Amino acid sequence: MVEFIGMLQPRVQSEIHPPDRSIVLDRGYLRDFARAHEAGGFDRVLIGYYSDAPDGLLIGGYVAEQTEHLGLLIAHRPGFVAPTLAARAFATLDQLSRGRVAIHVISGGDDTDQQRDGDYLDKEARYTRTDEYIDILRALWEGNTPVSYQGTHYRFAQASPAVRTVQRPRIPIYFGGASAAAIRVAARHADVFALWGETYAQVAEIIGKVRSAAAEEGRRIRFSLSLRPILADTEEAAWTRAEHIRETILRIGGQAWLGPNKGRPANEGSRRLLAAAALGDRLDKCLWTGAAALTGARGNTTALVGTPAQVADALLDYWRLGISTFLIRGFEPLEDAIDYGNRLIPLVRTLIAEEEAKVQEEERTRRTA
Repeated sequence: MVEFIGMLQPRVQSEIHPPDRSIVLDRGYLRDFARAHEAGGFDRVLIGYYSDAPDGLLIGGYVAEQTEHLGLLIAHRPGFVAPTLAARAFATLDQLSRGRVAIHVISGGDDTDQQRDGDYLDKEARYTRTDEYIDILRALWEGNTPVSYQGTHYRFAQASPAVRTVQRPRIPIYFGGASAAAIRVAARHADVFALWGETYAQVAEIIGKVRSAAAEEGRRIRFSLSLRPILADTEEAAWTRAEHIRETILRIGGQAWLGPNKGRPANEGSRRLLAAAALGDRLDKCLWTGAAALTGARGNTTALVGTPAQVADALLDYWRLGISTFLIRGFEPLEDAIDYGNRLIPLVRTLIAEEEAKVQEEERTRRTA
């Protein structure tokens, strides 16, 4: 099994395309962007959460109306909406989209951005709140009787589970965060644990930690990896593209699309990417850390660089390590999404299908030997 997720933005924007600040939401661009992902064979699209961005649930509703079967992965920060209300809102969208919704829970790794929406809890308290929050979502989505709850952060009585999700027993839960606290909460709740684009060694290490923690909870978790493929017809041309991206980021001041590089980041995911960048510019087969180093790794900023065949081969290596979901987005957002659909996604699906068939044949041979 392999799943491909893209990322939608409501306007043209990336590390090499500073946004037009007069445009917050471009309906036509958003529609075309969503349809390009659907036509390209993506399973879902991530709709991000930022304190200055349009509301993700409303964006999700618009995208659902503009597409037929494209799944929605909506980033959501616990703490700003009561979990009882969030449960109804997500279940409503799951009904309206005919079962296409998933939630990506992000406790928050940037204190400044959290505080813009009025959240002043420290990191540990945020994860404690997230644990309670998902407990409540799951109880309401999975239950058939009114739910009461009393915890450190939430207290309510007889909340109704009447607004049901189409997907049973509930909406899938993706979870972001690489700290010990994040792993603890993910082990209890996540269906999919999301990583940024790290080295093979880093990915193997954190998969081992999360699997072990999940096993202690009697659970199994799938894994997602986020990367920024840079494709070209030849290896040389692909690396030329990467260098052009580096030069452009330098020219516009080394800013990530989330804002200026503020030095050492507070979140563990960014620190892990910078640790990889400290090892070198080009790692493993074709992992490029140049953009991460320049932007302070604010967001998933590592890339796989090469021909479609070379990048597909590197993705296959990650699949062998246990990654079953790839979140891929480009520095040229719309154009790259189209290119991935034409030249990368079909190739990776074929390689993984061949690998799975080989494993099944070996298993049959062992059973009959």
